[in-house]
Amino acid sequence: VQLQASGGGLVRAGGSLTLSCTVSGVTFDEYAIAWFRQAPGKEREGVSCVSHSGVSTYYARSAKGRFTISRDSAKNTVYLEMSSVEPEDTAIYYCVSDAGVLGRGCSKFPEHVGMNNWGKGTQVTVSS
Repeated sequence: VQLQASGGGLVRAGGSLTLSCTVSGVTFDEYAIAWFRQAPGKEREGVSCVSHSGVSTYYARSAKGRFTISRDSAKNTVYLEMSSVEPEDTAIYYCVSDAGVLGRGCSKFPEHVGMNNWGKGTQVTVSS
């Protein structure tokens, strides 16, 4: 499985940004996908997760009410819509998948247990 995150950039506090994660090499609908982030000097943090079907979504407390995760099977892409961003959202954002049909899905979210496939991240910087 290959995951490619994109859409990061510089945004002002209070603004919006949408990240995309394109998945290839596998049957997209078999994989749960999550977004994690890591800021300099901080622990890796789970942000949001969407089940393989798209029916179930999960959010970290810091993301709830501000971020929306969604998936588009026609485009093999998962999105993270970020609104009302804060300087604390500054981090490298990674999209991650589980192991597909044998995977745990989002059951361990926000832990990364079972999320074995990591793509390269995309930098999000929020200016105050």
